[in-house]
Amino acid sequence: MSEAVITIKNLKKNFGNFTAVNGISFHINKGEIFGLLGPNGSGKSTTIRMLCGVITPTEGGGEIFGFNLLKDTEQIKSRIGYMSQQFSLYGDLTVLENMEFYGRIFGMKKKEILLRSIPLIKMAALEGKEQALARTLSGGQKQRLALSCALIHDPILLVLDEPTAGVDPVSRRAFWETIVHLSAQGVTVFVTTHYMDEAEICDRIGFIYNGNIISVDTPKGHYEKTGLSNLEDIFIAHELQKSDHKKIMSYGDMKRKIRGDHREEL
Repeated sequence: MSEAVITIKNLKKNFGNFTAVNGISFHINKGEIFGLLGPNGSGKSTTIRMLCGVITPTEGGGEIFGFNLLKDTEQIKSRIGYMSQQFSLYGDLTVLENMEFYGRIFGMKKKEILLRSIPLIKMAALEGKEQALARTLSGGQKQRLALSCALIHDPILLVLDEPTAGVDPVSRRAFWETIVHLSAQGVTVFVTTHYMDEAEICDRIGFIYNGNIISVDTPKGHYEKTGLSNLEDIFIAHELQKSDHKKIMSYGDMKRKIRGDHREEL
């Protein structure tokens, strides 16, 4: 039986009269890659910030690795590696200096940081770039450096907020190879993404709309529930149910239009 290392119950966050997250509940198992999918403004980033202890929930709570989400924020933060889509790097610091900066945040000593950085630089394919300024790196290299910084203190939970936004397909694929490898080693991964091919890699996926989680299952489970064959169609189907959109053409219909089959009008 899988061990639930994250349990969230009735988590809610209000900003004034606006409810960003509306009483969500879910769990994540050890070593699992859990994806949270939803449109912009659906509550994904707010959920992440509550899990990481950056903002305090209005209601609800939970446990992360046995620590209380509301009371044990410092213990939780020390066990989390967080990577945002902006990468949060310092452009005028070198690769090694960025890693040292993040290591110092977690109370690591310089020698400890150096020893930890050697395998991370190799993992990130940044050998020979140790003294390069972060601003001179390519998008894919910045992404890999940001991941290395998030891993510098050897976290047991990796939180990724749209980590591959704006990088090329080869860099995205290489990034996810690393994530799968980390998961196999027992690192638990919580990720948000707008790339459905990436979401397919997740062990389980939760769909969130207007601050409400409406479905949590494996990719296969979502297909069986909806009768649809891919996550993008499921994402769009949920969006159509929750919005004023009446219809969005499928890729199959688009291809038929391109080929000159205009028998069905929009």
